Amino acid sequence: MKLHAAAILLLFWLGIFTVHTVKGSASSQSMRRYSCATLSPRQLNIRNLISYEKQQVPIDAIMFITAKGIRICVGANQQWVQTAMRRIDERRAAKRR
Repeated sequence: MKLHAAAILLLFWLGIFTVHTVKGSASSQSMRRYSCATLSPRQLNIRNLISYEKQQVPIDAIMFITAKGIRICVGANQQWVQTAMRRIDERRAAKRR
């Protein structure tokens, strides 16, 4: 009988812990925003890039997002970066048609 009561109590506490953990992680993920702290010096393959985000604080940068979901920050004033952004915008426009 004591073992049965202990098992029920354990399941109860695990349930509360799980609900609290899921609720906390879901709300914290919606508030998380990625920010560039360092810039990659390498030129990326434009074909692997699917999206980008502009950032001005703490540094002026473009965060490219690859097909695998990897986020890479590069300097916004580079010529290849402007070309890559234009190509991504063109791909987006072509998909909407």
